[in-house]
Amino acid sequence: AMEDVSAKFVSQKISRTRCGPCRRRAPAPDVFATGLWDNEDNRISIWSAGDLGNAGLNGEYHGEPHLLCDIQHNGDVMDMQFLDQERIVVASSTGTVTIFRHHQNNQTLSADHRWAKAHYHVDQDTSCGGAACTGVVCNNPEIVTVGEDGRINLFRADQKDAVRTIDNADSSTLHAVTFLRTTEILTVNSIGQLKIWDLRQQRNEPSQIFSLAGDRVPLHCVDRHPNQQHIVATGGQDGMLSIWDIRQGTMPVSLLNAHEAEMWEVHFHPSDPDHLFTCSEDGSLWHWDTSTNVSEKPSFLHQGGRSTAYLSHSTMNQSVVSAWLSNDPTKDRMEITNLIPNQTLSVNSLDVLGPCLVYGTDAEAIYVNRQLFA
Repeated sequence: AMEDVSAKFVSQKISRTRCGPCRRRAPAPDVFATGLWDNEDNRISIWSAGDLGNAGLNGEYHGEPHLLCDIQHNGDVMDMQFLDQERIVVASSTGTVTIFRHHQNNQTLSADHRWAKAHYHVDQDTSCGGAACTGVVCNNPEIVTVGEDGRINLFRADQKDAVRTIDNADSSTLHAVTFLRTTEILTVNSIGQLKIWDLRQQRNEPSQIFSLAGDRVPLHCVDRHPNQQHIVATGGQDGMLSIWDIRQGTMPVSLLNAHEAEMWEVHFHPSDPDHLFTCSEDGSLWHWDTSTNVSEKPSFLHQGGRSTAYLSHSTMNQSVVSAWLSNDPTKDRMEITNLIPNQTLSVNSLDVLGPCLVYGTDAEAIYVNRQLFA
């Protein structure tokens, strides 16, 4: 239902979109942030997500997103995440990590704190030594960053220096990071490995390593199930969606044929994790629905009305309750819809919160769907 989606053309390529935290009991975020890449003047922008108070008689929304404020950012925005209502942490291709503050009283953005060259190839002091910071995750006040240099940093928002740095955490590029628990993180790298790191341990080695069999396909993104923390989803260069059960084995529980090119982001819905969303270089954004009410429907991939039978998959034998871990999650249990059937350029980023989905593309547009489950 594309009519529920409002688009904003910004004449710049969008690398990241993030929903602001919901205020108090609001059903949906009232702001979202975007970051740019591949532009002469890359910026961080805060947007109004459209006013819930403007809903018409039928509950439809009016008003496209409008810009509240923006600020210049050095380098491509590689990743970003809200730390709290006012602050957002941004990872740069220059290796620098910056906390920006959104001043809501006068709608401005300012740089609150900057860790220059948190990631670097040679040494921190050379002028050209920066390595891209590829991923950032926050659990206020803690901030974890990973980079092309295979380094993991643990920062605290209130401290000038890193609390902890694991210098040679990985011999390959780390592409993404997320929290598994408050003291443990998950990373994915460019040789198809998923690793767990326990930040309480002083050892500089992962506590567990999982890997894709065979090809060592680079993994680009990772998310964990919000309620069942042993369930982890990753996506990579081949467009496959991998579901892992970190309690058992070292390989994915299921590999699902998904996109035709790199999968850039994967997100479980934070409050309704039967729903998962993935976006890709191939211009598609998929909604994976494993809620039980789809069991009556055949497992087809809906391409804007045209149904194509679901493709092959390989699984390991398991009897588990979660649909994500079933022997064949696609059989009877899953419906997949491409939410943007006619897009051709890369969908680089998505975020989802409540009924709201925000995504950004290389077609220089930001899209907001405020009625995701309508």
